[in-house]
Amino acid sequence: MFCVSTDIVVGLQVCSFKRPPPISPLGSAYNNFQVDSFKLMELLGPEKVDPADVKLIKEKLFGYSTFWVTKEEPFGDLGEGILFLGNLRGKREEVFAKFQTLLVEVTGNKYNLFMVEEPNSEDLDPRGGPRVSFGLLRKEVSEPGATTLWQYVIALLLFLLTIGSSVELGIASQINRLPPDVVKYFTDPNAIDPPDMELLFPFVESALPLAYGVLGVLLFHEVGHLLAAFPKKVKLSIPYFIPNITLGSFGTITQFKSILPDRSTKVDISLAGPFAGFALSLSMFAVGLLLSSNPNATEELVQVPSMLFQGSLLLGLISRATLGYALNTCRSMHATTVAIHPLLIAGWCGLTSTAFNMLPVGCLDGGRAVQGTFGKNALIVFGLTTYTLLGLGVLGGPLSLPWGLYVLICQRTPEKPCLNDVTDVGTWRKTIVTVAIFLVVLTLLPVWDELAEELGIGLVSTF
Repeated sequence: MFCVSTDIVVGLQVCSFKRPPPISPLGSAYNNFQVDSFKLMELLGPEKVDPADVKLIKEKLFGYSTFWVTKEEPFGDLGEGILFLGNLRGKREEVFAKFQTLLVEVTGNKYNLFMVEEPNSEDLDPRGGPRVSFGLLRKEVSEPGATTLWQYVIALLLFLLTIGSSVELGIASQINRLPPDVVKYFTDPNAIDPPDMELLFPFVESALPLAYGVLGVLLFHEVGHLLAAFPKKVKLSIPYFIPNITLGSFGTITQFKSILPDRSTKVDISLAGPFAGFALSLSMFAVGLLLSSNPNATEELVQVPSMLFQGSLLLGLISRATLGYALNTCRSMHATTVAIHPLLIAGWCGLTSTAFNMLPVGCLDGGRAVQGTFGKNALIVFGLTTYTLLGLGVLGGPLSLPWGLYVLICQRTPEKPCLNDVTDVGTWRKTIVTVAIFLVVLTLLPVWDELAEELGIGLVSTF
């Protein structure tokens, strides 16, 4: 098969080559600079697919009975791969499995083959579902790199900081017992001189149960990811804990260290962590509510501002229904402070942190789940909506801005495609993800003043 500089049809297959950079009218010096820059980018960039291998793959893999190639385009973040577009001539899953086997036989263990939806295609496949195309990338380009020593050091430092922020949360929950100088320093914006920090040492031991609860939710979350990833032979990175003084932690950043085989695997692993953390958080929240309404446990209770319960519509309503009526005083949650058990605080923080991580944006667990369930285009729509609601403070209340900045800096990029990025995940996964996103919204939606006044949640008159 012969190819020239323009697209021609030879043997009913299409060959196309990239044209050289256009010559600028600004002069030969600038033209030479363009050419040298182009060569430097090719030299320093990721290694591209060997044209000889492309020719061999087209001859040995594709054909009239499987997939008829009509066009080739760049594939990958930097165009280092090849995307084969054409017409599918069989059941996509069977054709893809056959291609994967033949690829190893033809080229060895050099490449990864991806089955993705054909970009910018408005037509559906005659057999049902979207039109598909096949992307080819070198393994060293497409597979995640190994964890470096510096990444281990950073992960350890973040974990130690998260322990500190969790203990700090436990100390702050005892605000009614802290020395006045300490309380004034942390609550009065005009306070300049820091108090003697040794005054906090006696409160560290009593802060540990709440800190254990926050760290336990993080541990359950990561174990959930690991248990879901292990049967699928998917490798995960070490977790990077994100400290936060309000919730104890914003959760963790855990990366995939393997290419995911299909979208169902992406959804299952992404949901397993939040569901495990949710189970422990809900248990602590429920037990905390029961202990808070137990008149025999008053010595273990701590006084917290009733405004806390305005931070979440769902959790505030549950707390109002339990504490308000259990204490036989309809105005109990409408006082300045409310006596609750530390387990309730740990459960509340765990549920809130889990809900933040299930927001459908970027490569958060919620973003991965939505991307795997409904596709990358749906994630873009969900993501823009989420950023807007966070920016307006509609979700997350006072935490919306720091969380939004954290996502923009660390988690904004969607997850890379799976090997089989086309096959549908099924109705029950779609239902679970939809219900989960709905509960996330209810959890992060604050109770506005009028509704809080009506329901008796928080002391609205203090605003």
